[in-house]
Amino acid sequence: MSIGDFYRRGEPTFSFEFFPPKNQEGVEALLRTVADLREAVNPDFVSVTYGAGGSTRARTLECVTRIQTEAGIPTVAHLAAMGHTRDQLAEVVRGLVDSGITRVLALRGDRPKDGSAPPPTDLAHATDLMEFLATEFPEVEFGGACYPEVHPEAASAVDDMRWTRHKHELGAGCLITQVFFDNADFFRFRDAARDAGIGCPIVPGIMPITNVAQIERITRLCGSRFPDELHERLDAVREDPAAVMAIGMEHSIKQCRQLLREDAPGLHFYTLNKSLATRVILAALRG
Repeated sequence: MSIGDFYRRGEPTFSFEFFPPKNQEGVEALLRTVADLREAVNPDFVSVTYGAGGSTRARTLECVTRIQTEAGIPTVAHLAAMGHTRDQLAEVVRGLVDSGITRVLALRGDRPKDGSAPPPTDLAHATDLMEFLATEFPEVEFGGACYPEVHPEAASAVDDMRWTRHKHELGAGCLITQVFFDNADFFRFRDAARDAGIGCPIVPGIMPITNVAQIERITRLCGSRFPDELHERLDAVREDPAAVMAIGMEHSIKQCRQLLREDAPGLHFYTLNKSLATRVILAALRG
């Protein structure tokens, strides 16, 4: 099943995103978390992220391979263009394919966190990577990312949509959004994408709110908007984890219910390698 086919079955698709742990002990803990989620909610697929400049590529490969073979859950490997030559990327993709992983989320990749210049690369954009995959590895099915509130480095919303349309034209089977907290931003973007001729599934990316400082940091990094009313409610109880969890889950559940009512093809959860919040949300949706 291709990455786009998950969203064409007539029912919502639920997927979870994890990041590769720093050590082997963390890998084993992640596999236990995935097994717990599989038992509780049986996700349609799982994706595993890819560190800046390929810093986690070996562990990404290990995680996606073991999740697919040991947990029996279809997996999608993130792949980033930044910091790689074409030969290096070809080596990474061959390793994925040889391990039975043929679904990829093709991304530009993050710049180094220490502020240094990124390593030399032959591919500067996610669209370059998509074109490379389509030409050199036709057996690989890929999806991409999109930005309901406009990519923070885009020249304009019009320019951002032009690049988003190009991802669809190159063969992206789906586009998964950056995290957002106001559904109006998603619906506005989805309507504009359809008007621009983008026909592939556009999938909401959802981050359950469990920690105020964490969400503040993430929204600053990715350029997402933290709605004032929600922020104020959470800020008032930020030192009370149970109250934060209650408000965060209430918001996330309402957000997800509305998205599904308005024909979102599924939900992609940014789990931050934890299972409880996602399990709570899915239990409420399915209940």
